[in-house]
Amino acid sequence: MENNKDMGESKSMNEKKVLLFYCVECEELARKVAAHSSLFTLQSINWRSFDDGFPNLYINNAHDIRGQHVAFLASFSSPAVIFEQLSVIYNLPRLFVASFTLVLPFFPTGTFERMEEEGDVATAFTMARILSNIPISRGGPTSVVIYDIHALQERFYFGDHVLPLFETGIPLLKQRLHQLPDADKIVVAFPDDGAWKRFHKLLDHFPTVICTKVREGDKRIVRLKEGNPANCHVVIVDDLVQSGGTLIECKKVLFAHGAAKVSAYVTHGVFPKHSWERFTRMSDKGSDEAIAYFWITDSCPNTVKAIENKAPFEVLSLAGSIADALQI
Repeated sequence: MENNKDMGESKSMNEKKVLLFYCVECEELARKVAAHSSLFTLQSINWRSFDDGFPNLYINNAHDIRGQHVAFLASFSSPAVIFEQLSVIYNLPRLFVASFTLVLPFFPTGTFERMEEEGDVATAFTMARILSNIPISRGGPTSVVIYDIHALQERFYFGDHVLPLFETGIPLLKQRLHQLPDADKIVVAFPDDGAWKRFHKLLDHFPTVICTKVREGDKRIVRLKEGNPANCHVVIVDDLVQSGGTLIECKKVLFAHGAAKVSAYVTHGVFPKHSWERFTRMSDKGSDEAIAYFWITDSCPNTVKAIENKAPFEVLSLAGSIADALQI
């Protein structure tokens, strides 16, 4: 009994009270994180601009955060907002805080991680270098929390002055799949070998299907490479979606091979130029081959607002996972 009591006391001693700052886009997600525990207290920043458009920023109660554990919830949704957020991110560790954690759920340049020919600029490496130069706080290097970064090798792009923590949204998907009435009929499909390599070990208790892209002339065609989707509810899993073209082609192949129903999950619903609309239009038409469910997380807050209450979309919040990561 004494050991259990000691363990409980030790756990409560290890719990950190965290002051959570956030960018404008992330206010709703920040409030959800704070709702998970009284250990989190939301803090505010005045996000203003000068007449020339450059940021005029003010961190409220800056003196009071000395000696406290501080975190910032960021969303680099466009180049236009990155500079003002970086200005805050670079300033917070210098305010004599006990520790500093940056939560950047979506690492936006992750798909530009390699050079295919001389002259290509790998902007994923650029972004990693920028984040690697966040000042060290009194407590040591900054922790950087990122979800489902596009290419696993990108973890090696970060320098030694930050501690990257790579998390995943897959547990949220698994929890949701187990709630479905046809949970025993679920098959997980990967749109390419890259997605299979990334996620198959996290989903190994589900039967799997692997698609692949093959070149036919000037076109890249999606084909079924492995597995049997017949008479099953097939869930396509990937880290992110942009236009959604690959997902739609994959969906067509799965239905052609006898899938009873097709859904999709991505951690990051980027959807530039409102490309999510092609999925809502399918749903509105009531097509037999529409996506049944399209699950995304709230890593891209602008998308979450845009697809609110629109079938087939459903948001699985990262708030609980972020709350846990901030206690590490």
